Amino acid sequence: MANPTTYPSQPVELPLRLEGDPQPVPDCDVCGALSAERSEARTMGDMSKVSDVNIEIRNHPHRKRRRA
Repeated sequence: MANPTTYPSQPVELPLRLEGDPQPVPDCDVCGALSAERSEARTMGDMSKVSDVNIEIRNHPHRKRRRA
């Protein structure tokens, strides 16, 4: 065995998703605060923090209102 293969196939390359920033929900204080935090982090050049805040905004729960 001159050239042993360690993988059954080539690795899969996933595309980089650049969908833009998630939009904060209007009239949500939490989303508004996170959006301000994201803007400050971007101004400081802390793109890791920007990414973290984007995840928080995306995962922030919003309850749907029930109709009476």
